[in-house]
Amino acid sequence: MDNTFDVVVIGGGQSGLAMGYYLRRTGLSYVILDNQKQPGGAWPHTWRSLRLFSPAQWSALPGMLLTGGGSEYPARNAVVEYLANYESKYNLQVRRPVSVTDVSKEGEVFKIETAQGTYFAKTVVNATGSFSNPFIPKIEGQDLFKGRVLHSAQYRSPVEFANERVAVVGEGNSGAQILAEVSLTTETLWITQKEPRFLPDHIDGRYLFDAATQMYEAQKAGVSYKAPSLGDIVMVDSVKDAKIRNVLTSRRPFERFTENSIVWSDGQEEKIDVVIFCTGFNPALKHLSSFHIGADDKRPATEGTRSKTIEGLWFVGYGNWTGFASATLIGVGRSAKTTVEEIVQYISGIGKDKSYESTSKYSLD
Repeated sequence: MDNTFDVVVIGGGQSGLAMGYYLRRTGLSYVILDNQKQPGGAWPHTWRSLRLFSPAQWSALPGMLLTGGGSEYPARNAVVEYLANYESKYNLQVRRPVSVTDVSKEGEVFKIETAQGTYFAKTVVNATGSFSNPFIPKIEGQDLFKGRVLHSAQYRSPVEFANERVAVVGEGNSGAQILAEVSLTTETLWITQKEPRFLPDHIDGRYLFDAATQMYEAQKAGVSYKAPSLGDIVMVDSVKDAKIRNVLTSRRPFERFTENSIVWSDGQEEKIDVVIFCTGFNPALKHLSSFHIGADDKRPATEGTRSKTIEGLWFVGYGNWTGFASATLIGVGRSAKTTVEEIVQYISGIGKDKSYESTSKYSLD
């Protein structure tokens, strides 16, 4: 099996597939290394009732619409099936399960060490996302707490929390959706940094994507732009129901844990059995420790998706620092296309002037 390529993409989720879609048009040799046993990236590992907060037509990778799911907001399983079909339709060159353990560079060639062998490439694209690196804030007394502490990445369904008192921490869409679901089976508290802001019922994730797009276009034009904010949390059906049940009231962050409770700075105390942190993720980049990247969970220095410190290295799909809305199904295509254009230039020698203008002889449209 040939293990030498023009491009090695690390990660076979939505970002890796978007990269494959555009790479297949260039004539460059490429492979996508995925550490999962099945297609779908992180999606098969999310909670069972998870729904997107945009309609299907606004939740698709380049070239293929997302259909099915039986709802205005597609369910997790519909997304998993979509990604598997996408990979198959475009015959994307994915190898799995292949776990990358280290990346180094010898001259102009990257050496990619995996548990299944060594690969070599002229360029490397990191599309590992962040799901495997959840962030839980350090709070005083957490080691004393005798209850359960978990992250939304570990949450599957509310059944396991029956008859337990659950605190959900985080004011984003995941926090709201998990709170809404768990509150159907047991008593809950919602802990947020600030008062949650709900979008009007008739507005969904398209509004959030449009706002990100306007910011992106303004940045390209070199002008300042602040999008009007109507809120952050999309009112999917489960959240609407929770609002009707009056469980979407929140309290500000607590200060410390005890053995069986959480305590606020004013001395208020609540007995708690489980704390679910919906507090986001850090990039999963520990395989880049040879470049002093990823070990401390800090974001690497980038210009767009391109590394500022390592020539031939790119990052796709990690959120706004690698392109507005790039962590979404619909948004990552834009970042992937630009990245492939830059890779073509780099490999042909144009990249050495660091201008990275869109001069690719290949049509990516």
